[in-house]
Amino acid sequence: MIGHIRQAALLAALATTGVAPQPALADAGGVSFWLPGIFGSLAAVPGMPGWAYSTIYIHLQGNAGAGQNFVTSGGARGSVAAGINAHVDALVQGITYTSPMSVLGGQAAFTVLAAPGNVGIGIDATLTGPRGNTISGSASDNRTTLTDVFYQGTLKWNQGVHNEMVYVVGNIPSGTYDSSRLANLSFGFPAVDAGAGYTYLDLKTGHEFSVVGGLTYNFENPFLQYQNGIDFHVDWAASQFVTKNVHIGVAGYFFQQLTDDRGPGAKLGGFKGQAIGIGPQVGFIIPLSEGYQGYLNLRGYKDLEVENRLSTWTAWVTFAISPAAPEPASAKPIVRKY
Repeated sequence: MIGHIRQAALLAALATTGVAPQPALADAGGVSFWLPGIFGSLAAVPGMPGWAYSTIYIHLQGNAGAGQNFVTSGGARGSVAAGINAHVDALVQGITYTSPMSVLGGQAAFTVLAAPGNVGIGIDATLTGPRGNTISGSASDNRTTLTDVFYQGTLKWNQGVHNEMVYVVGNIPSGTYDSSRLANLSFGFPAVDAGAGYTYLDLKTGHEFSVVGGLTYNFENPFLQYQNGIDFHVDWAASQFVTKNVHIGVAGYFFQQLTDDRGPGAKLGGFKGQAIGIGPQVGFIIPLSEGYQGYLNLRGYKDLEVENRLSTWTAWVTFAISPAAPEPASAKPIVRKY
């Protein structure tokens, strides 16, 4: 969600020294269109038909400090050592409609999401030229703004303890993207992500395991003349229901850029990114008014390994309100009429 941090940060720092390199960045500036950890426990379990509302608070803290090769506008070969610190606080708002009609034997749902948020970036960079001379600069930016509008369609099936899902996610670029700013919550280009998922849920034993994998295709950012490569990602989660309404466990992700970045601005070549992360989670199912329930999930992730990306830790707080499954007839109280 940070969007183009590395490229914008290096340009800003080097601009203070009078050096004008060509654009150079990793997949989406060190943070991809796909934010690892989006899917968690119960991801593929069908819900009840009707309207649902969700709000997700996301805090992301990222940093990077490494030497990267690039080509300057004059064609000289050099290296850049950059120190980047960034934070994002976003409050995602989403509305989902789940259809009561069967589609290909499964359950179809459609979601629209967007988020206001604050992003802050501080950088320090040093340019080392081919003769060993060095020049340094720093820059920072802080901005409260809006993300793109995101859409998601899902189709889910249930066979006892087994649940399957296919999905597609994309974005509609908003007018809040500013290629002259370091701090952006929007991307400046559209992208489409599609994949499939599976959830094992045994209500008798309380065991739950979910895994979702997908591929992201990014279109070119016309402002930077840069197109990210195709990304592959896997989100997973495992938990145990300790009571009927409470489950605890762990969650994690694997992210790998498969194809090279390209376009006139891609002067670093492929520069493929990778990330592996893991963290704890706890979830609560909360009975609300008749016919509705709430779900509260808290989870956090820490990158264990990264390559050509920001090293991050993230905290997620999700609260959703959705239609509840009707109680079994045997669970309803018997009312006698005299």
